Amino acid sequence: MKKVFLGLSFLFLGLASCENEESLNIEESQSPQEVAVDMSDFSLYSEDDSTTGKSANGSDKCVTMKSLEYRLAKNKGLAKKMYDIEYNTRKAIALKKGGNKPGGGNGGGGDPTPDPIYTGAITIPVVVNILEASSGDVSQSQITSQIAILNQDFNDNNPNSGGVPSAFSGLVSDLNITFTLSAVVRKTSSRTSWGTNDAMKDPSQGGIAATSSSNTLNLWVCEIGGGILGYAQFPGGASATDGVVIGSDYFGNNSAGGIYGKGRTGTHEVGHWLNLRHIWGDGRCNRDDFVSDTPTSDRANYNCPTYPTVHCRTTDMTMNYMDYVQDDCMYMFTNGQSDRMRALFVAGASRSGFVN
Repeated sequence: MKKVFLGLSFLFLGLASCENEESLNIEESQSPQEVAVDMSDFSLYSEDDSTTGKSANGSDKCVTMKSLEYRLAKNKGLAKKMYDIEYNTRKAIALKKGGNKPGGGNGGGGDPTPDPIYTGAITIPVVVNILEASSGDVSQSQITSQIAILNQDFNDNNPNSGGVPSAFSGLVSDLNITFTLSAVVRKTSSRTSWGTNDAMKDPSQGGIAATSSSNTLNLWVCEIGGGILGYAQFPGGASATDGVVIGSDYFGNNSAGGIYGKGRTGTHEVGHWLNLRHIWGDGRCNRDDFVSDTPTSDRANYNCPTYPTVHCRTTDMTMNYMDYVQDDCMYMFTNGQSDRMRALFVAGASRSGFVN
């Protein structure tokens, strides 16, 4: 992957070609309060191929960032759209930190100010789309366990969460997001490798079409190939391909997945679907995941690292779901990651269809 950085000039050259851009206008909903937003570090590309990471057996663990490069090349308006989503996310977080505008809220003499970060409970219906050699290869118990694991992890109920070091314990977040199984769509196929270019989502290529992606999380379960565990589409992409792809061995509780067979690939990829980057920022020490309370690092961690593991003169948060450690050794999201995800659910934002 080429070392490419996305500058403001590149983004605004594409403005004329963009359609249906993110409609959220926080300036209007929060005016007259002004908030400075620094976008100088924003990039849509990994800094180097080596930062995408390999699993313990030498295969790619997550190819979400590589998939993003493919989408950016295919959709010339996507870069600007994702820039707008990022701008509004950062502005919402800055507004939350700065408080509501004067005159709003209780006793202020004005209408209550809308929360820049969605604060209510969130329920996400899930459609599981399964492509398998014969019906039932992906078991009902796998499906049930994957939904249960997502609910554990997004509600701070992971049974291993007691292992969070004291240095990070005050940062652990209960996101109050519940996943419910809406439907299971099965299709038999003799195809042994679906790749990473969304063929599994395209009926004309033998795949399964997305179901109501504006208010439903679509999970595709299939043999991706190359030992790849999964990948996701970030907010802002095409509705027809919106969702998460998980390799059959790594979906739910499945002994075939080995150290990655406890369903945390689903948690990691749904994190991407909700706009989280890898915790090390897919680059060197000067690259970031755009979350203020996660430490700086220059690499992924694997297996089950000892604490403390130090890179870039800070202690890595190896137990974070957005690192690459084995499933039993990841068990937290941070408050900053929660704000970043929840900013997507306010009125007009990318995932607002799930709550409105």
